[in-house]
Amino acid sequence: MAAAPVWSVDPRTGKQRERVAAEATAEDVDAAVRAARGARGALADRAVRAAFLRTAADRLEAARDRLVATADAESALGPARLTGELARTCHQLRSFADLADEGAFLDVIIDHPDDTATPPVPDLRRYKVPLGVVAVYAASNFPFAFSVAGGDTASALGAGCPVVVKAHPDHPALSEQVAEVLRGAAAEHGVPAGVLGLVHGFRAGLDLIRHPLVAAAGFTGSVRGGRALFDAAAARPAPIPFHGELGSLNPVLVTEAAAEERAEAVGAGLAGSMTLGTGQFCVKPGLVLVPAGAPGDRLVKALADGVGATAPGVLLDHRMRDAFVAGVAERAALPGVEAPLAPGAADEHTVRAGFLTVPAAELTGGGAHDLLLEECFGPVTVVARYSGAHEATAVLSRLPGNLTATVHLSADEAAGRGRGAEILAELTPLAGRVLVDAWPTGVAVAPAQHHGGPYPATTSTSTSVGGTAVERWLRPVAYQNTPEALLPPELRDDNPLGLPRRYDGRLER
Repeated sequence: MAAAPVWSVDPRTGKQRERVAAEATAEDVDAAVRAARGARGALADRAVRAAFLRTAADRLEAARDRLVATADAESALGPARLTGELARTCHQLRSFADLADEGAFLDVIIDHPDDTATPPVPDLRRYKVPLGVVAVYAASNFPFAFSVAGGDTASALGAGCPVVVKAHPDHPALSEQVAEVLRGAAAEHGVPAGVLGLVHGFRAGLDLIRHPLVAAAGFTGSVRGGRALFDAAAARPAPIPFHGELGSLNPVLVTEAAAEERAEAVGAGLAGSMTLGTGQFCVKPGLVLVPAGAPGDRLVKALADGVGATAPGVLLDHRMRDAFVAGVAERAALPGVEAPLAPGAADEHTVRAGFLTVPAAELTGGGAHDLLLEECFGPVTVVARYSGAHEATAVLSRLPGNLTATVHLSADEAAGRGRGAEILAELTPLAGRVLVDAWPTGVAVAPAQHHGGPYPATTSTSTSVGGTAVERWLRPVAYQNTPEALLPPELRDDNPLGLPRRYDGRLER
């Protein structure tokens, strides 16, 4: 039986663009994983993999016009947004090249024998080694930054792990083109093409997570899909780490004092954040707690003005469009829910942005209104009007884990006068990134960044953005009483590689 074809589809029309590939069979997945495993040795030299990552960034930039055109045809995200996303992707690749060169991520620790300690300490030398082949599941909403050459791939390669990517069906043509660019970069440095495998198809995704030579996986997508893969990873005879980003509501709390001070500015900022990228960011603010009363009314009016000025947009595919239209209709039908600016279908291909309002008290007791506490992918947010801090706290206490949580404070509260510190303490257990007087859309690629959070935001405590993302693909190993001549160079006393390390308790750089 012939493998099913993989088509590139234009989300602006719903029509097929071109046949790109065929869905991978179990044999195809096995071949890709074994080829990746065979490329491990070529990545053992940190200098080689750093050079490979920098060349990959250079080649992606050289192919920018072609890649952006394909990405726009498959995602409708627009050339400006996609050009910026490609720049971010290249920055990520170079950041992990720098990290590989530096070597601090190896966490080298050397303790010499100490017979006076209780119990005595033998000669111990510890560092981190790559896990092996990493499976990466590409995201729909970031066809560059969370896809074939995205952060999961860049961090895995930086750690010394070859990768097999399960392409997202929303941008298969772009996936093939980017994979071709990265393989060309690999060849320039003598790295086998198998260092980056690419497979298509739903079944291929399951075969990949179950393959005995896959050592870890990274995923960005829905709660349903991510949880199924997470369970499959755990059910293997030898379970593997599964670092999944699944879903996030990204709550925002606007204090009464902040609303009194700058309601219009907060409302306008919210409108820009929730409609950015047609509401298809994983950090879109999906629930906003706003005080009841006049200041809150001003904020809601500013929100309506900003959202009302937003043109209809195209979602990443028609399946997502249908889910958005159905989801907002179901939420709007709940008792007590109003739609000052109704979100929904604009025409057969586009959607219009909008927002819903509800008394916060409706969200404190469970029942049908809990639907409002679930992510709805697309340009919509829920504004919950609270009467008193106790009501806002009651809603926050019912939320699951999130990628972000935000509070907007007044100037006095930000200066430490009022409940600012108390609110931050309430938000910290909810999310991996807590923002003050800002909006969560926009995730900087920086060493201190954390893009993750309690379940269901992610399935682990790690980050998928920033330098520490590399830690997902490493494991520590310690050598005890090992002769110097047999030690890896990273662990030798004379430090031939010049690595940062902790040597008998002293930090050496």
